Amino acid sequence: MKNIRKILMFSAMVLAMAVSNSKAQEIVVRTRPFLPGVLIRPICPSNRHVWVADEYVAEGRGYAYRRGYWAIPPRHGAIWIAGRWESRPYGHVWISGRWN
Repeated sequence: MKNIRKILMFSAMVLAMAVSNSKAQEIVVRTRPFLPGVLIRPICPSNRHVWVADEYVAEGRGYAYRRGYWAIPPRHGAIWIAGRWESRPYGHVWISGRWN
C-alpha cells in the first residue's frame, strides 16, 4: 500500500510539473518587435559552420532581438530550423529555433 501511495504521489508531481511548464514559457505580444535596420551577416568562419538565424528571446513581458551567428552543428547532419512567429487569439508568440 505504501508503494502504491508513493507511485501515485510521484505521478501527480510529474503531471503537475508537465502542465505548469507547458505554457509557462509562452509570452504573447500584440505586435511583433521590429528588426534592427541593416542586418549584415559576417563571413563564414569555415565550411563546417551553419548560420543560426536571428532570434527573439523572452525578456520581461516581451521579446528582445538576438542577432544571428555562425555555429558548428552539435552532431553530423544536424540542420538549424529557424524560429518563427505563431498567431494566438490575443497576439503573437515566438517559437524558438532548434537543431534537428
